[in-house]
Amino acid sequence: MENKFLFTCGDINGIGPEISVKLFDYYFGTKSKFHLIFISPLNVFELYYKKLKCNFSFDVVEKITQTKPNQLNIVTLPDLKIEIGKPTKVSGKVAYQSLEQSIEILKNKNAQAVITAPVSKYAFELAGINYSGQTEIFASHFNSKNYLMMFLSSKMIAALATIHIPIKEVSKNLTVDLLKNKIQILINTLKSDLKISLPKIAVLGLNPHSGENGKIGREEVDKIIPAIKYFNKNVEGPFVPDAFFANHLYKNFDAVFGMYHDQVLIPFKMINFNKGVNFTAGLPIIRTSPDHGTAFDIAGKGIADYTSILAAFRYAKIIALNRK
Repeated sequence: MENKFLFTCGDINGIGPEISVKLFDYYFGTKSKFHLIFISPLNVFELYYKKLKCNFSFDVVEKITQTKPNQLNIVTLPDLKIEIGKPTKVSGKVAYQSLEQSIEILKNKNAQAVITAPVSKYAFELAGINYSGQTEIFASHFNSKNYLMMFLSSKMIAALATIHIPIKEVSKNLTVDLLKNKIQILINTLKSDLKISLPKIAVLGLNPHSGENGKIGREEVDKIIPAIKYFNKNVEGPFVPDAFFANHLYKNFDAVFGMYHDQVLIPFKMINFNKGVNFTAGLPIIRTSPDHGTAFDIAGKGIADYTSILAAFRYAKIIALNRK
């Protein structure tokens, strides 16, 4: 298993294959000794290998035990029709098959981590795949209810109480127990995976002005503050989100814990344009991904930035080393 890292192709009609091949092209110029394994239809890989005029060595392997360092090892899926720039039933199906292959390899302990390229939830829907995202897929296949969506960068680390649910459902999904559980996973992850011995966490409020002592909503008083008080120290809040980010208070904390998706992702992506990493915390395996989507509008044009998937790979290596 040592030094083996998996990469999934993501949605084959988006930028996932392109940024993956760009990373491989960059990476094999560094003469590193890690094993890289790409799970993808061969025709998809070859399209971008030729388009980007790559010359690194690669081989198609039938078994994961046949992989070698200093070349790309391709675990192939059936060649399928590519329709660059739009989500399709086929692209949803192959993206999910790539994830399934990676999960099987990880369950058999034949790789250290997986770096997943972006997928389309609409393509999943077209293919009849009933998951709202990759985070939920990995949590389900590893039978984990105690997981956390995190976002990693050198400038800010963040985590979410709720993930892919409508805004109108956020409040009723928040409970004291859920918040305590998610914050505890965050603390454990910062300590074990990122080696921050005494992590300091900022918790954001849900309502405007963090509710103004219950005048603009009761969630802070009834749910968020009791969860914060459960932790004796190093968990502070609830902070008013707009003022918190406007005053750069995130710089005073090791991580920021938000209540819903865009509350955290908008400032995180503004701070870390093309450099952020999505990490599924709380699982027995390591899964990272770029923090951007499929970008169908620029797919196939050769202009996609691979910085975020490179950062995802670097964090996967760091976490794998720390878990040892």
